[in-house]
Amino acid sequence: MASKKYVYLFSEGRADMRRLLGGKGANLAEMTNIGLPVPQGITITCEACNEYNRLGQQFPPGMEEEVAARLKDLEAINGKKLGDPQNPLLVSVRSGAPVSMPGMMDTILNLGLNDESVKGLAAQTGDERFALDCYRRFIQMFGNVVLGIEHNNFEAVLEKHKERLGVKFDNELTPEALREVIAEYKDVVKNQSGRDFPQDPQEQLYMAIRAVFGSWNNPRAIVYRKINKIPDDLGTAVNIQTMVFGNMGPTSGTGVAFTRNPATGEKGVYGEYLINAQGEDVVAGIRTPKPISSLKEEMPEVYRQFEDICQLLEKHYRDMQDIEFTIEKGKLFILQTRNGKRTAAAAVKIAVDMVNEGLITKEEAVLRVDAEQLGQLMHRRIDPKAKLQVVAKGLPASPGAASGQVVFDADEAEKMGLDGQKVILVRTETTPDDIHGIVQAQGVLTARGGMTSHAAVVARGMGKPAVTGCDAIKIDVENKRFFIGDLVVKEGDIISIDGSTGNVMLGEVPLIDPQLTGEFETILEWADSFRRLKVRANADTPEDARRAREFGAEGVGLCRTEHMFMQVDRLPVVQEMILAKTKEEREAALAKLLPMQQGDFYGILKAMEGLPVTIRLLDPPLHEFLPNIEELLVDVTRLQATNGDPKELEEKQALLREVRARHEFNPMLGHRGCRLGITYPEIYAMQARAIFQAVAQLVKEGIKVLPEVEIPLVIHVNELKRLHELVDEVAAAVKKETGVDFEYKVGTMIEMPRACATADEIAREAEFFSFGTNDLTQTTFGFSRDDAEGKFLHQYVDEKILKEDPFIVLDRDGVGKFMKMAVELGRSTNPKLEVGICGEHGGEPSSVEFCHQIGLNYVSCSPFRVPVARLAAAQAALKEKKGQLEQKGE
Repeated sequence: MASKKYVYLFSEGRADMRRLLGGKGANLAEMTNIGLPVPQGITITCEACNEYNRLGQQFPPGMEEEVAARLKDLEAINGKKLGDPQNPLLVSVRSGAPVSMPGMMDTILNLGLNDESVKGLAAQTGDERFALDCYRRFIQMFGNVVLGIEHNNFEAVLEKHKERLGVKFDNELTPEALREVIAEYKDVVKNQSGRDFPQDPQEQLYMAIRAVFGSWNNPRAIVYRKINKIPDDLGTAVNIQTMVFGNMGPTSGTGVAFTRNPATGEKGVYGEYLINAQGEDVVAGIRTPKPISSLKEEMPEVYRQFEDICQLLEKHYRDMQDIEFTIEKGKLFILQTRNGKRTAAAAVKIAVDMVNEGLITKEEAVLRVDAEQLGQLMHRRIDPKAKLQVVAKGLPASPGAASGQVVFDADEAEKMGLDGQKVILVRTETTPDDIHGIVQAQGVLTARGGMTSHAAVVARGMGKPAVTGCDAIKIDVENKRFFIGDLVVKEGDIISIDGSTGNVMLGEVPLIDPQLTGEFETILEWADSFRRLKVRANADTPEDARRAREFGAEGVGLCRTEHMFMQVDRLPVVQEMILAKTKEEREAALAKLLPMQQGDFYGILKAMEGLPVTIRLLDPPLHEFLPNIEELLVDVTRLQATNGDPKELEEKQALLREVRARHEFNPMLGHRGCRLGITYPEIYAMQARAIFQAVAQLVKEGIKVLPEVEIPLVIHVNELKRLHELVDEVAAAVKKETGVDFEYKVGTMIEMPRACATADEIAREAEFFSFGTNDLTQTTFGFSRDDAEGKFLHQYVDEKILKEDPFIVLDRDGVGKFMKMAVELGRSTNPKLEVGICGEHGGEPSSVEFCHQIGLNYVSCSPFRVPVARLAAAQAALKEKKGQLEQKGE
């Protein structure tokens, strides 16, 4: 039996080997095989990484021998040898997982340099300063990435020598100064790591490979995988590639470019480059790069060749490409290509344009747009009528606008964000270590860096606004402030940023809601033609209903009537109803609420003309509408202590007694939902009357309405039977009083495990089921959502006890099984039973896919999530179709 192959030359790989060679490795192999100018190298597989970690940080048997053998092949290809004092082969070492994980591990460049081979590089190139600068960079990168020494230890040495010589840029340092820097860098390594900088290139290489394998489980990689729902068992490949140098003078350079604009989707080469620089200089934000269009003037022949390669790669991969390139003494090399990360707006435009260009099908276009990312297009923007105090302008790196308090530290941004405060993270430039702060910030502002800097790429991926390269701001981190000329902005001050224009403004700005136009509507129209699931919206007001309809909602899947009770002008009447001593007193208060509720239902039903509207009768326990018990206690105590008005004290004490009498130890499982309707049938009768009187009024006006009355929290068929009869009696009375006939449905919200287990019985009394997955998740897990999310649920997710937060992504194995059971049992006794979902999961793509799989009729979500659900429903149908075709072998 042949031993497993762990190491591949680029020429041995293919594009479809991503799972084995990682994204970078597979793409380098593919580019090699289509004849592009790729510096040659080798890839160590993702399997080797997984084995390394499984064996307790030990290389798998045979891997080192394979590396040595393939290295000899690489030396033969280049006519150079690793560590040779006269003719050294230098390599870069990069990580490369099967899915793109920007910032997981910094690249190590110039590996193979030591005190002897640096002389060979100087002789080979005829440029001692260049060779010494390469060595200096290598020590710094290796020291940071492999030995774990903080960058600033090296930067302090470099800045000291630049200040001493009065120069601004690294490439202005003399050979003599670089020799001193190298000597001091070695001292930093010795002092910080307790060992000398390794001189043996073989040792350097294997230490670097270990660092890449180890980076798979570093904190920022774990955070990134968690945010982007990437499996932990993929592992990362190691790419060892022959060095080419962009820092060999004015005819050399390095850059990053996209075949289309990653922010807008516009067609055309878009990117940045630096002359006389190495690749890390572009993304690190240390120097602000030039736009790629400038290359046309500086090196027209190289630019023409690069444009041709961009077109070739885009046609070959049939997707927008993110390309890294280096120019060495006028010769172009392609270091990497991958499908480029893009904003949701760009993703939609690129998908639609590529269909129109004949590159992809409509089905492929719909599948290519990340449904969750589509929510980015729902970003708010600055009201164009607003008067803005623009104080600085940077690069528009990620669209959308935000306001918040200035914060300079990622840890502080995370803390304040988790506390519910809005913050803008302000940094000279961000690094992968800042990711947790960016997650919690409203947006990011950096003084340095371009459109492909870390801050720009990460913010775009998260859908957060970012302004980068704003060199007008001078940051004083130590004193927690920044300057714009004479203006001082301190930590805690409010600023606003506009990631679409690059503007930075003082104070909070008014934001307006987005509108759907152009390609957005096109992709959703295509999605609608593929999906089976209907998409409704949760809407409690006519305005919500109108907005939902604009976004493509096909009805209201949940109208929560208790939200209508919470309005300030109604609350006193609601409290009067709750505190009534007799049924007559309660009905008198309900009579005052009736016209208010009728007006609400009239507006919502009218806004959804011709579409179904599911109206849930009162669900929460009554004490939620009463004054807070702690506030009442404070009032009573104050009045007693100050000998306050006796009449007011007596009223407060009486109210306190009533509130205490209605206090529940566990209100989630208490006197709420249909239990209220059975105890106080007059409440549900009033709500049913309000619904049907609104319906009768609209029918008289010639408006088609489809009301669905929903009874919440049913756990037994007898509950639904009794309340169904109550609703029918009210409907019959309203029909008789108004002389208007109308259609309606009565159903229930399925949100308790017992309701799922007895769904066959309940379905005999129901015309529809709607899953309330928030409560169904709470009762299935035995979690109180508020307590769990605030105290321990994040730890469950972090430590992989649960794969994901079940209140965000539907738990298919537990909650999902109850849902599937309820659907099957319900339809076994009522084949015409309509089933939907109205919990928050209704707008989450993975949950929508599951709802499609178990045969639901519709999902319902917040108005702004409707486009997300429409796309997710289409993708679920297309994936199912694709799976069926694959099973048939087509």
